[in-house]
Amino acid sequence: MSDMTWKNRDKFDTRLYENLKNDCQKCFGLCCVALYFSTSEGFPTDKEAGKPCINLHHNFSCTIHNSLIEKGLKGCVAYDCFGAGQKAAQVTYNGKDWQEAPDSARQMFEVFSIMRQLHEMLWYLTEAVLIKVNSAMQEDIACLIREIEGLTYLNADALIVLEIDSYREKANDLLKKVSKLVRIKFPRDQKNTINCKKTIAGRLNLIGEDLRKINLMGEDLAGALLIAADLRESDLRGTNLIGADLRDADIRGANLTESLFITQAQVNTAKGDPNTRLPAWIDYPKAWYK
Repeated sequence: MSDMTWKNRDKFDTRLYENLKNDCQKCFGLCCVALYFSTSEGFPTDKEAGKPCINLHHNFSCTIHNSLIEKGLKGCVAYDCFGAGQKAAQVTYNGKDWQEAPDSARQMFEVFSIMRQLHEMLWYLTEAVLIKVNSAMQEDIACLIREIEGLTYLNADALIVLEIDSYREKANDLLKKVSKLVRIKFPRDQKNTINCKKTIAGRLNLIGEDLRKINLMGEDLAGALLIAADLRESDLRGTNLIGADLRDADIRGANLTESLFITQAQVNTAKGDPNTRLPAWIDYPKAWYK
């Protein structure tokens, strides 16, 4: 079981995630330029990869950042680079932005994409190493963290040719093992038929479902479509939520203190309130207090 429970949230060392959270002031608006996005995904406009967003200021700030929710730009609200933006900007390129070095822009955007994948792995592995499973597995996770963290300091040319899939396979394998070991410790409802639900593109389809009366503790909801699902007051401890789509999911009063592999981006797109209980490393969205 994880030691990171609600009662000791204030004792959690936030420095463990310090470099894995967005710091847009140290970035060059990389996510607003490098990525392709469309209005159908909750972004301001249809935009080609490599083209600046229409709302990107010349100083790399977002001109409508404070009104993203009001404008319904859920794609912007949900996006999380896991701190990859500032790492690429300040470490890989030593603070020299794509406007100063337009010849390096294309490479910089590709490096940002690779860096984000590395930082995403570090986010999940950091949580995994904190969970008390067994010493051998914790050492394996810690070793992989050190290895991947070292990769984030490679120069641009080395990052471009990095065989990242091999590292993702290693990370996924360890995360699955941790998930299985943790979930079996939670009481399960043998009559639970949630995994018999239909799937969409291989993902469990729970869109709009009322899940309040279903015991979800210890369930594997990895990649599940929980869009607009009703999870009010649900106990989601031990529930694997890696990659789950929580857009507009109602998690008011829900207990996610020991949910597995949840990210800030997932929480930002859900509907919660001050009574929602979150893991120590997740911040409460300001919108929840309105």
